[in-house]
Amino acid sequence: MADEAQYAIRSDTDVVFVRQAGRKLAQELGFAGSDLILIATAISELARNILEYAKLGEVRLCPVERDGRQGLTVIAEDHGPGIPDVALAMQDGYSTSRSLGLGLPGTRRLMDEFTIDSRVGEGTIVTVTKWIT
Repeated sequence: MADEAQYAIRSDTDVVFVRQAGRKLAQELGFAGSDLILIATAISELARNILEYAKLGEVRLCPVERDGRQGLTVIAEDHGPGIPDVALAMQDGYSTSRSLGLGLPGTRRLMDEFTIDSRVGEGTIVTVTKWIT
């Protein structure tokens, strides 16, 4: 199984690179078809959030196995301002950057598992997993 990979997010170029790396890793793990698009989109959304709100952070791509199932976990972490109201941020249409507000709720729908831990003044960690079906 492939090893965990870590990518610094500091620019738009980093967002594109981690998206491509995630798609390639997902394919190597056995994902196919629309799952590759869903994973790449989720990675892109998480990396863009880092850039937009924290300016820098990292994305880790982690192959996982549980109960005989293969999957891919993506961990997006920053030490930015944090999210004051996570429940509000998870509502469709909510945005503090005048965007469509689909990033976090959309990412939650794209992946099989989703957790978020955010502390104001400390940063945010979003962990998502997609399982091969």
